[in-house]
Amino acid sequence: MGIFIKREITMEKIIDIHTHLGDILYPNGGELIEKTGAKKKILVDLISVSEMMLHPDFGGAIYESPLYPLITKASRARNLTATRENMRRNMDRYGVIKSACMPIPPYLTFDDLKAAAKKDKGIVPFTGVDFTKKFDKAKVKAKLKKDVEEGAKGIKLHPILQKVSLTDKKTFEVVEAFAPHKLPILFHLGISHYYPKGEEDGQVPEYGEAHYARDLVKAFPKVNFIVGHAGLYEIDKVIEMMSSLKNAYVDVSIQSPKNIRRLIDSFGPERVLFASDWPWGSRSTPIRAVRRACRGDRKISDMIFYKNAEGLLKISI
Repeated sequence: MGIFIKREITMEKIIDIHTHLGDILYPNGGELIEKTGAKKKILVDLISVSEMMLHPDFGGAIYESPLYPLITKASRARNLTATRENMRRNMDRYGVIKSACMPIPPYLTFDDLKAAAKKDKGIVPFTGVDFTKKFDKAKVKAKLKKDVEEGAKGIKLHPILQKVSLTDKKTFEVVEAFAPHKLPILFHLGISHYYPKGEEDGQVPEYGEAHYARDLVKAFPKVNFIVGHAGLYEIDKVIEMMSSLKNAYVDVSIQSPKNIRRLIDSFGPERVLFASDWPWGSRSTPIRAVRRACRGDRKISDMIFYKNAEGLLKISI
């Protein structure tokens, strides 16, 4: 008996610029990718409540809320559903043609994603750098060159989980090494917590503050950067600090229609990119949010859904 997959009615071509495969929080995260039958092991998911309301603006105070540990718990449960099987099913349901997948070394690497991409042409792997190893700029440069030759279409930096700020000397050296490839650098932005009490040493939440990103983007005007989540609840600062920087793009994951419209108006539609952060975020929510923000303007929605990503990734769908 075949498996019936309900497909949502979508008229757009879609490239999802920010997604995840594998477990990004614990060692050997790549082993999760090929597991089958993975389901979210949690009944109450507060992220789903926010998604149903298209992500209303709770502001930075959410991190001090008594509910925040439950949000972290929900995120971790979603993390463990990041299998190739689930991604393909979800892409088919929402008409997503390509998903750019983000590694976060050392737990999830480009090699993990490269292997998955060989099995599913809809997966577009990004590369990354393992900052836990002794940093050797020459070796990093050679590794990044090899990864690009093997299919990497960008690089991901996660200052909070990798515990290296966006203005750290090592980050600047990584950008210098990757710049010649003229592919985008996507970084997480926004103060976030990933680990429960007792495991706090696995993260540095304050490295998600917007001023680190501003200084990095300004330092490399010829490099294209994608501001992950448009800074989450740092969106006001992102607009203020980076909308005038022409090499700064924003992805719309976890943002409301109102905020996406603000991004369109401040950055211009040519620098706004569709993203879901799947499986940490659903795909239906940003699809609906982008449609509402674009107010029926198909030219703008096409730019956000896929055309801007095509240019940055140097692909065609």
